[in-house]
This record gives sequence, C-alpha cells and structure tokens, in this order.
Amino acid sequence: MNLFSDDVRRNPFPVYERIRAASPLFRDPESGLLMVFDYEGAKWVLNDHDSFSSRIGPADWMIFTDPPRHSKLRGLISQAFTPRSISNLEPRIRELASELLDEVIDRGEMDLVEDFSLQLPMMVIAEMLGAPVTDRPRFKRWNDVLLNMSYTVPGGANAGGAMDDFVAATAEMHKYLAGLIEERRARPKDDLLTRLVQAEVDGERLSQQDIVGFFQLLILAGSETTTNLINNAILCFIEKPDELARLRARPELLPSAIEEVLRYRSPLQWMLRVARQDIELHGQAITAGGVILPMIGSANHDPRIFRDPNRFDITRDPNPHIAFGHGIHFCLGAPLARVEGRIALSDLLSRVDDIQLARSEPWEPRRGLHVHGPSRLPIRFSCLSNTTNRL
Repeated sequence: MNLFSDDVRRNPFPVYERIRAASPLFRDPESGLLMVFDYEGAKWVLNDHDSFSSRIGPADWMIFTDPPRHSKLRGLISQAFTPRSISNLEPRIRELASELLDEVIDRGEMDLVEDFSLQLPMMVIAEMLGAPVTDRPRFKRWNDVLLNMSYTVPGGANAGGAMDDFVAATAEMHKYLAGLIEERRARPKDDLLTRLVQAEVDGERLSQQDIVGFFQLLILAGSETTTNLINNAILCFIEKPDELARLRARPELLPSAIEEVLRYRSPLQWMLRVARQDIELHGQAITAGGVILPMIGSANHDPRIFRDPNRFDITRDPNPHIAFGHGIHFCLGAPLARVEGRIALSDLLSRVDDIQLARSEPWEPRRGLHVHGPSRLPIRFSCLSNTTNRL
C-alpha cells in the first residue's frame, strides 16, 4: 500500500480508517516514516513542543521554528497580519471573486482550479503585499516549486531536483523582495509588506531573511489552503447534493459548512515533527531524532471524537477539527482562508446551479503530497439569473 499514490490521495480516508483501527502509530513501509493517525495522538504531537520539534527541512519559515525564536517571529508577524487587516480586505476580495467569475460564468463550464480557486488567493496575496498584478504568474511558479518540496520528505527520484529548484526560487525571491522592501522603507504604504518592515518587538525587527521566509509560507499556505478549501467544498456538494440543498435553503449555514469541509476533506493532510528525545506513544518507542507525521486528515475522521465521521454534515456541532493545526503553530492565516472561502463559495453558489463534473476520469491530485485536492477540476453548471438572494 502506497499512501502517496494518486489513488489513495484522491480518497485516503478508508485507508486511514483501517490503519487507525489496527495501529494508530504506524510506520509506512514505503517511506519508513512514522505516522500517528488518531486525533488525540496527532493533537499531542502537534502541541507538545517540548517533546517534538518543528525544526525540520531547509525552509526558514516560522512553522519550522521552535520557541523562543518561534515566539519572537510570530509576535512580529502578528503585528502585521492582524484580524483588522484581514477584515479590511473583504470588499476587495469580493470584487476579485466577482471579476474572475464574470469572465467564465456565461460559458456554463470552467476549470474551477485554473479559472477561479487558484487565481483568487494569488490575487489577494499580491494585493496584500502591494505587488503588481502582473507578478501573479511568478507567484504561481514559486508556489509550484514550494509544493514540490513535499517530495523530499518520503524521498524518491525527484527529491534532489525539488531541493535544487527550491534553492534557486529562494534566491529569486530574495532579489524580488529586496527592491520592494527598500521601496517600503523609503515610501511606506498601507499594505502587509510595509507592516512587516515596520513591525518591532523588544527593539527587534524582521530581517530580510525572515520576511522572505514568511513570503514563502504566505504563497504556499495562503494559496493552497484556500484553493483546496474551495475545490473540496465543490467536490463535497457534487457528491452530497442534499447538503447543498440544505445550504441553499439556509444560507446562514455557510460558515458551518466551511468548517465541515475543512474537517471532511482537510486541505492539509499532515505536518512534520521530530522527536527531541526517546519517547513512547501508543505503546511504541519513538527514537530521538525520528521524524513523525501527525496525520491531520485521519485525525479529523477519528470516530472517538466525531460521530459518524464519514458523513458530510454541514450542521455538525461540535466540530473540533484540527485542519489548521493545533497549539503554538495554529495557522496564523486561518481567518484569511475562512474569509476567502466564504466569499468565494457565496458568490459561486449564488450564481450557478446543477454543478457537475465535466470529465469522467478521476481527478489528478495537486503536486504537494501533504495537501488534498485536485490540480484541475473541470465542471459544468447552469447559470442562475437571480443573484439577489446571495449565500
């Protein structure tokens, strides 16, 4: 059984269920990686930074740091990436979503990924940074490089190539951001990059290296989470039309529906941790230095926490999923992903009906092994003439 095959990645949940029932701590025979499949185990590994380190891999990102450096970085970035700044983006996100849909809606079909769900978060990131709209293709290319870094975890023939591409892309990003950073220092603007440059805690500011690391994290997590949230929501509604009918009858359920999509088809399926010391989990020994993957996608289907976990229920309550992680590394961009998902799905579902897959063959998973969702999703639909009653 190859947990990283396309067939399993399209629908990993039955496999997760079998492994979780047999042995919640499992060593993958293909990669040799340790994986924890149950909710409490995954939550513990994510939260206990005294026992498990986040410092892994070549990327100098906040999510790959431990306290005290993590605390300082998060404090600095939180000054720039505030709930208010995200809330202020809502009108512009609505405009961008409408503009994208206006271009394709009359056709009665589109590739949801290429035409909408991938473009929207890239446009929002460019807006936040005050970067030119023409730079979006460059952001997408960098995102593809960052996604490929997941192949260095299980290893394989293309691991070396993925690392080389990452090093080259990082050098490009340093050169790209150096000019923008100097511009913001000379002429501050009301944008995220200016706030990152100006953020200060205890007399310390973010270095260019810190800003580049956050930029890489923002491109990857800020786009992939939203892209896959939108894609996976539409896949859920195509598979469960009764739930879509419930949502249309009760539009106020959209926030709850988004939380259920995050649980049922988590955009991020696993994270990485390294054991700081010899430790025991589920009666098995984990050696210091061992890499372990908390399997978020499996944890969010654990029947000990979620009643009838394989049922997609937009009214599920409570819904304590860990789709955005847990503990000190809880996703800083979760509010932005929720806002983008709510606006995108509200606009889309208010303008189209009878959504169907336009192709019969199985969809191809996205390049990153750690994310869940399609790389392309051609759909057909009928247009709704009356969009006054928006979700």
